[in-house]
Formats: sequence, structure tokens, C-alpha cells
Amino acid sequence: MIKTISVLLLIVALVSGRNINKAGVDLIELSEGFRANFYGDPVGIRTIGYGHNCNAQGCSTIHAPITKAQGEALLHQDLVQFQNCVEAQVPFVNDNQFAALVSFTFNLGCGNLQSSTLLKDVKAKNYAAAANEFGKWVYAGGHKLPGLVTRRARERALFLA
Repeated sequence: MIKTISVLLLIVALVSGRNINKAGVDLIELSEGFRANFYGDPVGIRTIGYGHNCNAQGCSTIHAPITKAQGEALLHQDLVQFQNCVEAQVPFVNDNQFAALVSFTFNLGCGNLQSSTLLKDVKAKNYAAAANEFGKWVYAGGHKLPGLVTRRARERALFLA
């Protein structure tokens, strides 16, 4: 099992372009938390591991409970599309900015990043204004969520680090 996960992580690293740094992965893992069994996220999306979205990514081959190593493998698989989305939009950002934007995009989707004032400000290299945009994205299902307030503050801090 561990050998399979190691091979999978190597393949993911080779398929992806730019990769999120450890600080970014740590931020996502801390913000998402690990759940070995399926659960409904704050807006009811079936999820497992470190925020693996069953609606978007599928879960038919996942047998709960999963281990943390399996959760990490799922996370790294999931991150590829969000890393590619951020890299395609703003390849010039530094590693911490990239990581913060990948966390944001992992949570909200590429479409929300692409339509955001946050991205517009990053493209204009107005990083102070961009950093202030993180705090506007703290609602899910029409409700301000304390977990999102905390996550956006962490993303903002990493973006500015």
C-alpha cells in the first residue's frame, strides 16, 4: 500500500507543472482537517480525507475508513488541477503566493479564482490589494463561516510572507 502511494505521488508530481510548497500543503491540511470516513462539508458536499470532494472527483473506488497516507495521496492528486489553474493565470508569483492561491482555489474552484478581484489584483502585481481580497471570501451557503475566516487569514498571511 505504501509503495503504491509513493508511486502515485511520484506520478502526480511528474504530471503537474508547478507544485505547491510544504507551507501551502500544511495550510490546506490544517484548514480541511483529516476525516477517515465520509462526511458532509458545511454545504453538504460528500467529502473524505483532507477535503476530497466526492462530487467533483468521485469516490466510487474509495473504501472508508481511509488512512492519513491515503488522504494525503488523494490531496496531492486533487491539487494538480488547482496548481495548474493558478500557474496558468499567474506563473510569475513567488512560492508562498502560489501556495496561498492554490489553497484558495482548492477551496473555491478555478472559476471563482478566475472571476475574482483577487486574481485581477495579482495580475496587476498589486499584492497589497490582492491580500485584502482574501477576507471577502468567507461565506458558504450564504453564511459567514468562522472556519473560512480563519482559512482566509492564513492564506493572506502566507501570500504576504
